[in-house]
Amino acid sequence: MKIGIAYASPSRQVWLNTEVPDGATVKDAIERSGILKQFPEIDLEQQKVGIFSKLAKLDAALADGDRVEIYRPITCDPKTVKRKAKGEGEEEAAEG
Repeated sequence: MKIGIAYASPSRQVWLNTEVPDGATVKDAIERSGILKQFPEIDLEQQKVGIFSKLAKLDAALADGDRVEIYRPITCDPKTVKRKAKGEGEEEAAEG
């Protein structure tokens, strides 16, 4: 089966294609792809993974053509960032 593996670091995005046997799991595909050597910071014990944008477990079975995605951890609360950006915009408007 042909499987795609996608990962994006803050500075680089990678899409790898790999061949896996029938019955392969998400973890099998990630390990076969070599992506863990390219990005040693990936920690499969901590980071979430998905298939076509839907969260999946490492032992989930794959189908031919699936796209496995490795997600980076969230480093800040999106709500906080939105509020902070809004607050900065209000300060600029008051200064102008």
